[in-house]
Amino acid sequence: FQGDIVSVSLLSSGARDMFRAYQDMREANYKGADKYFHARGNYDAARRGPGGAWAAKVISDARESWQSSVSGRGHEDTRADQEANAWGRRGGDPNRYRPAGLPRKY
Repeated sequence: FQGDIVSVSLLSSGARDMFRAYQDMREANYKGADKYFHARGNYDAARRGPGGAWAAKVISDARESWQSSVSGRGHEDTRADQEANAWGRRGGDPNRYRPAGLPRKY
């Protein structure tokens, strides 16, 4: 029973990491920073363990599914977003996608 509580806690913490990255992306409103925030949210969530990584994957997949059908940004943008998502979940440094000039705050 205690293990289930820990798993749920890590899952919800992973979801909060994803939401925080989304909020930061909206606040920064910085051209070219989208992939960085995708990678960072997934990275932060996955560092919490399997529950966080699972939450990050589910949230990322749902977001990309919705976005590709609504935004009109196309398959290539969705593929690039998913590449950044997977990079972060695997523990890759999100700064790989960090655009020059993005404030250090992020």
